[in-house]
Amino acid sequence: MNKRDFFYQLPEELIAQHPADRRECSRLMVLDKQTGAIEHRHFYDIVEYLKPGDCLILNNTKVIPARIYGKRMDTGAVVEFLLLKDLSGGRWEALAGPGKKARAGHRFDFSGVMQGEVVSVLENGNRVIQFQYTGSFFEVLDQIGQMPLPHYIHEQLKDASRYQTVYAKYEGSAAAPTAGLHFTQQLLEQIRQKGIQIGYVTLHVGIGTFRPVKEERIEDHKMHTEHYVMPQQTADLINQTKSRGGRVVCVGTTSCRTVETVASRGRISACEGDTGIFIYPGYQFKCMDALITNFHLPESTLIMLVSALAGREHILNAYKIAVEQRYRFFSFGDAMFIQ
Repeated sequence: MNKRDFFYQLPEELIAQHPADRRECSRLMVLDKQTGAIEHRHFYDIVEYLKPGDCLILNNTKVIPARIYGKRMDTGAVVEFLLLKDLSGGRWEALAGPGKKARAGHRFDFSGVMQGEVVSVLENGNRVIQFQYTGSFFEVLDQIGQMPLPHYIHEQLKDASRYQTVYAKYEGSAAAPTAGLHFTQQLLEQIRQKGIQIGYVTLHVGIGTFRPVKEERIEDHKMHTEHYVMPQQTADLINQTKSRGGRVVCVGTTSCRTVETVASRGRISACEGDTGIFIYPGYQFKCMDALITNFHLPESTLIMLVSALAGREHILNAYKIAVEQRYRFFSFGDAMFIQ
C-alpha cells in the first residue's frame, strides 16, 4: 500500500490549538467498523456505548517537561534538547537542535541546576546525553523543562495539566496519550458503576509518534520503538474479559499497540519491553475489539492503524464527514469511538 492512500484534505483552522473548556465535552464520532455507519455525540456519551462485561484499557504514562535548553559551556551557544528515552543512570536519548552545536564531547549547563555531556551521536541523529544533577531528575526537570507540545500547536498552553490524563502516573513520555485527555475522574466512576472494569498499561510515548512516513510503500517504513509495561493485574483482567465474551476497549493507539504487542505472543501475560509494532490494513487484531481515539494526521502511522481496524474506506469517509462537520483535529481535538 502507498502512503498517499491515507491522505485527506484538512483545513488548518480545524487543528485544535487548545483543549476543550471541559475534558468530557469534546465531540465524539461513533463509527461502526462493520458498516461504516456514523453517529455524532459528545464524549460524555461514551458511557452509553460501553457494555457491562467490557474492560477499558488506559495508558497511565505521564508526560515529562521534556523540552530543555542548555548553554554550551565553551561557547555559550544555546541548544534545545527534547528528551526521548530514559537510558538509566542519568543518561537519556534526545533530539538536539541545532545539531551541529551538540556533538560528542560538548558539555552544557541547564539553568545552573544541571549539567550534561553529549557522549555519542546515534545513526538517526539523536544524541545520548549523560546528565549530572543533585536530587531527583524529574524534580529538576519540573524546574527547568517545558511541556513538549506537538509542532502543529502554536498557542501557549495556559494549564500544563491539560496535556496530562487525569490518571497519569509513571513519568517518561515525550507526548501525551491524547485519547485519554477526554476522561474525568467522574466519568471513569460512571463507567465503573455500569459494570465496566478498568485496567492500566504503561507505554511511554516517543516523539516518533509525530514523525511522517517518508517511504512511498508503507511496508518499507521503519517504526520507532517505545517502552511498555503490561502489569499482571491488567493481563488477568484482559484474559478474564475475553473468556466471558466481553470486549477489550483500548483508549488510544498507545494502549492498542501495547495490548497487540503482548497478544502477538499468545495469551496475555505480565511483561515489559520495547515495541516497534506497525499496524496497517491487513493486520489481524489478536486482542483489541474497540478503540477510543482522536483524529490523526494524514499519511501517519496512526491513521493507518485505525484503517486496519475499521477499513480504509470507512475511515476516510468518516474523516471527510468530520471535516464537513467542523470537528476539531489532533492532540487537543475531538474523539472517535470505533466499535
